[in-house]
Amino acid sequence: MKKHFSGVLAALALFAAIPAGFAEEPELHDTVPATHTVVKGDTLWDISAAFLKNPWMWPEIWHVNTQISNPHLIYPGDVIRLIYMDGKPRLTLDTSGRIFKLSPKARVLSEGEAIQTIPLDEINAFLSRSRISSNDELDAAPYVLSGMDEHLIVGAGDRLYARGTFEEGSRVYGVYRKGDEFVDPETREKLGVLAEDIGTAELMSTDQEVSTLKVSRTTEEIRAGDRFLRQEERAIDSTFYPSPPMEGFEGEILSVEKGLHQVGTMDVVVINRGEREGVIPGNVMAIYKRGGKIRDRVTGERVQLPDERAGVLMVFRVFDKVSLGIVLEAYRGISVTDYVRKP
Repeated sequence: MKKHFSGVLAALALFAAIPAGFAEEPELHDTVPATHTVVKGDTLWDISAAFLKNPWMWPEIWHVNTQISNPHLIYPGDVIRLIYMDGKPRLTLDTSGRIFKLSPKARVLSEGEAIQTIPLDEINAFLSRSRISSNDELDAAPYVLSGMDEHLIVGAGDRLYARGTFEEGSRVYGVYRKGDEFVDPETREKLGVLAEDIGTAELMSTDQEVSTLKVSRTTEEIRAGDRFLRQEERAIDSTFYPSPPMEGFEGEILSVEKGLHQVGTMDVVVINRGEREGVIPGNVMAIYKRGGKIRDRVTGERVQLPDERAGVLMVFRVFDKVSLGIVLEAYRGISVTDYVRKP
């Protein structure tokens, strides 16, 4: 049986019907295909949702074929087969149908041609370059003094002057502006400061206290006082597997990128949990709105309404105390202070 699903949002609509309690075991659809032939445009979300009611449980039923050099890479033409081993469902990978372009010599498929977890090419603009820093790190970082000819605003292609100590051997720096400071809503612990991505600049020269840099990229105008941090390797893994967070996990949305208050599909949010709480890229979390209190018009009592599920997010970047997630599904209004937990 061959079936193609249009995209990640259609696949993720399945989440809305899943009960609030976390399913410990993978749940197959009532009517499930025996096979799925991978086509260009498929994603891991699509394939998982073709077989499972809870697609994030994909790793639990994935049967690794040790004869394949990298069994975690899936390509167009591959066939995913549903089998049963010891009475339990398993998905296996048949690579005999892989599509090769004709050429005079044998062609090896590259990892870049493998299907993705989610269509990163469609949402890459939403995957933040911003990072979580500390007040001390930002205050100690070199900063923008001015543009050429004492201009106060600088754009891509311009040169600028900076003061401060740049790391020896490093030429490329991110330009950041101090944003929100994150504090845990329960413990009041300081979790970090958002260093908002403004652009990228290359160090050209240093003359005593003043350095000259050339701006290669901007998201908005660079201003005096913006800070420079060494450009970090920023690889967004397109092949990680969706997974639930640890048992008993619960966190809260602290902020939405760009200062928004209402959250929608493909918005980037900050949650107050990170590496130390066991969060990893690929963790899928359900978003809940806390129920309010209303007055019972019959008894006059104040009654607590139940919490309501509002959407789904996936963590794509993890820091020590906080994580960045992208909202993949929002079927109710989502806002700061809503909480996240296992699906």
